[in-house]
Amino acid sequence: MLPTLWYCLGSTPLLSSCVKAILTSVLFIMQLLKATVLKWEKNQFLSENQMMYSNLIMGKKVKKEAEPPPKDVFDPLTIESKKAATVVLMLNSPEEEILAKACEAIYRFALKGEENKATLLELGAVEPLTKLLTHEDKIVRRNATMIFGILASNNDVKKLLRELDVMNSVIAQLAPEEEVVIHEFASLCLANMSAEYTSKVQILEHGGLEPLVRLLASPDPDVKKNSVECIYNLTQDFQCRAALQELNAIPPILDLLKSEYPVIQLLALKTLGIITNDKEARTTLRDNQGVDHLIKILETKELNDLHIEALSVIANCLEDMDTLVLIQQTGGLKKLLSFAENSTIPDIQKNAAKAITKAAYDPENRKLFHEQEVEKCLVALLGSENDGTKIAASQAISAMCENTGSKEFFNNQGIPQLILLLKSDSEEVREAASLALANLTTCHPANAKAVAEADGVDPLVNILSSRRDGAVANAATVLANVAMQEPLRAGLQSHGVSSALLGPLRSANTVVQSKAALTVAATACDVEARTELRNSGGLEPLVELLRSKHDEVRRHASWAVMVCANDELTAVELCKLGALDILEEVNLSVSRKNKFSEAAYNKLLNNNLSLKYSLTGYLSSSDIISDGFYDYGRITQSTVGVVHFVTLIAAVYSQRKGRGKKEEEKVKEEEEVSTLPKLMGEGSPEKEWYPPFDPDFRVYVYEVTKSIFPITNIKEQIEVLARYVAEKMGGKMSKEKLHNFSWELHISELKFQLKSNVVPIGQIKKGIFYHRALLFKALADKIGIGCSLVRGEYGRAWNEVQLMNESRKGLIGALPPPEVYIVDLMFHPGGLMKLRSREADLYRYL
Repeated sequence: MLPTLWYCLGSTPLLSSCVKAILTSVLFIMQLLKATVLKWEKNQFLSENQMMYSNLIMGKKVKKEAEPPPKDVFDPLTIESKKAATVVLMLNSPEEEILAKACEAIYRFALKGEENKATLLELGAVEPLTKLLTHEDKIVRRNATMIFGILASNNDVKKLLRELDVMNSVIAQLAPEEEVVIHEFASLCLANMSAEYTSKVQILEHGGLEPLVRLLASPDPDVKKNSVECIYNLTQDFQCRAALQELNAIPPILDLLKSEYPVIQLLALKTLGIITNDKEARTTLRDNQGVDHLIKILETKELNDLHIEALSVIANCLEDMDTLVLIQQTGGLKKLLSFAENSTIPDIQKNAAKAITKAAYDPENRKLFHEQEVEKCLVALLGSENDGTKIAASQAISAMCENTGSKEFFNNQGIPQLILLLKSDSEEVREAASLALANLTTCHPANAKAVAEADGVDPLVNILSSRRDGAVANAATVLANVAMQEPLRAGLQSHGVSSALLGPLRSANTVVQSKAALTVAATACDVEARTELRNSGGLEPLVELLRSKHDEVRRHASWAVMVCANDELTAVELCKLGALDILEEVNLSVSRKNKFSEAAYNKLLNNNLSLKYSLTGYLSSSDIISDGFYDYGRITQSTVGVVHFVTLIAAVYSQRKGRGKKEEEKVKEEEEVSTLPKLMGEGSPEKEWYPPFDPDFRVYVYEVTKSIFPITNIKEQIEVLARYVAEKMGGKMSKEKLHNFSWELHISELKFQLKSNVVPIGQIKKGIFYHRALLFKALADKIGIGCSLVRGEYGRAWNEVQLMNESRKGLIGALPPPEVYIVDLMFHPGGLMKLRSREADLYRYL
């Protein structure tokens, strides 16, 4: 027989040179022995084995055959190679022994690191290896499975395996009849593959979950570890969680908590932490005494590396009322709170607070927590040096605030600590603390007062400029809650709240917009706040929010505009910015309008009576004309210029008040002047022009106050005032001679003299219907006579008053409603015509 030949095989050229060298030696031996038989055997070798395969010897000697092989069979050839490419070529061999040893060599090669895995991928080893997963020979199949257990940690290999669709072949290796080592590496391969979403789907579709659950009870710890790791990855998908429930996977997972290997316990806890998000899983865990296992883990100091994950599972369990009651009844809740409060590990404290937060969203849980004085634990956690713990504790307080008893508790404790957190360097901490304060102060005046008294306004105002929208919205909410109380609201302005709201009002975030507008509505109840908001430019972004497509933003903006429109200066400015037009458009839409948009529209008109009269042609008895009112005709008229003006001087207002120092009167007069309409002077576009004062009207006010005010009978007051107005405007007129009353010429002369279309009402000595009705309304408002002003067509206008019917005053029973009369200022000054009577209609219409 030929002696055993050792080939050092590498690339194909090297193989050829080695073969030639061996052949030379063989020929030499053959010549020496002169044996023709050996020559025949050598030729047979060359014809049947054109390609040699290699093997990295596993340290075992090749066993010799008990009996010599037949003469027509080539003796065993032990081959050694140091080149991976050569071994990869051997994967195509039809011989089982070569395949087994090639796989064994590749396995050892892959174990050495990621570079080797990448090399095998480049050499094309993956595809032929996948075919060996279903090989008939058990050893070949086992070795191939071992390789994939290692190779599957490489991302590129994973991708190729998905494309080759080998999942079914790998899952088949989990069959009960397979040996443990195959289970180990097949489950390892699946654990590595299951980190990818597509692989998760493939594992589930090919029925991989059921054998994985079965292998949780394997006697081999590596199989358990790989199986639970794969299940953990799969549980990220909700379909898998439902399937696990059907497979009753929780009991075997709970058994893993008893393992002596921490990594298995940790993976089991992580898996439980996900699947117990589902109520059914929590019930199953409770029924299998899982809560006891978790509490015991927390009580065991040696298992402190598992405490964080155990708390995550408990956090889910606490969401279930029955489980929470069970924990409370067995004393587990007190242990949990004590454990959290006394722990020195920040993550444990943080997770404990998170557990409380999740459970506290349920009303019954909050009640139970409050009975267990969970608030004390949370206040203690606020003092932690760890930001994560502070955040979690603040969030837990936010959740507990839904319980009234908890709010009462924090009124005495917790609020000062939360205010301190508002000054933290961490924006996340500031946001969490502001959220807790927002919930604490909502619908709780005592807590809002506590925030103000603990100097919380300044840090809250500072947070309004934060980059975190959540923090800004929370801070605005707290400030709005504080501003709901008038004594506290007055102090807010010294902190510049109105100016600080400018940024939030311009935010792109709808929640911030909504809260900022709400805060404006709460703070702008005072003149100082409205003035600050107006001067800082806050009205413009507020008006823009009226256009919002977001219902709550639009509602709160409307509310804020309604509040801001309480003074004439701000109302006028809002109208200039287009608020009235926007609100009118909003109110025409059934889906967009709200009670505040309608109220804001009316409030703007009520505090800008000039505009209201021009738009509606009507002023009620409650619309009191003040200094600066003017009538520029219907707003729909083609003539935009002012037609007629009534300008009341500031001195009238100041003297009527009868108090104040000269300096104060001067300031007041300047304020009144600023309310007058500003018109551009002709030929000077940059020069603002104010209508002149009206000394004649001041005289009118003085005279009617002196002569009419003392009269006690309201009907007599109206009649006397009507005659007075008619006298000042040209006297009694006859219907026949009305067309000869040259009032137009008189008005034109006044405009020429004044060089303006603005004509003070006191200077008009020849006036018709709408001049007289306007003067009557202005004087009646000054002396407290209630009357309305109504604009008609073609220069007509009239005043309506309400009087009791004298003939029915003596009747027994409830007083009848007053009747409406039209005041005659033209034909029979002082006459009263019942509304809708023929006489009244002739007066109102041509």
